[in-house]
Amino acid sequence: MRKILVVVDMQEDFTEGSLGSKEAMKIIPNVVEKIKSYNLEDVFATRDTHEHNYLSTLEGKHLPVSHCIYQTDGWQLVPEVKMLLKGAEIVDKPTFGSVTLAEMLKMISEVEPIEVELCGLCTDICVVSNALLLKAFMPGVEISVDASCCAGTTPQKHQAALETMQSCQINII
Repeated sequence: MRKILVVVDMQEDFTEGSLGSKEAMKIIPNVVEKIKSYNLEDVFATRDTHEHNYLSTLEGKHLPVSHCIYQTDGWQLVPEVKMLLKGAEIVDKPTFGSVTLAEMLKMISEVEPIEVELCGLCTDICVVSNALLLKAFMPGVEISVDASCCAGTTPQKHQAALETMQSCQINII
């Protein structure tokens, strides 16, 4: 069984940037150790990616904080993670969940049996969106989320997202 890790949006703007939090900063060492426990060819990562017109988009009108603008410092993966992901598959996504990532992993699952584990930011937005999208694309694949390697926009929303994912048969570890 091939075990795949998905590292969601471990970017500067979500750690110490415009949407950063102390909870997000705290998980960086856990995420680093998690990445080190996988073979690099089994690690996929996502980057939240927006254009300079972000504030005029539908998402920007609901979350009017400019963040993860393509090629800016805030868009970059945090250095500790970026260093470990050299050569890994990185998917830039314009919204919360990545259909591209789901399609890539579904193709792998059609060739060999896989399990998928997710970690990253933010539990209640992009982690839950990707976990549920992966579950929809691959209902027969075990999907898990390591709660110690995730942080939400608030501790309460982190917990609520974990409960939602667990209700949808995603394993919370």
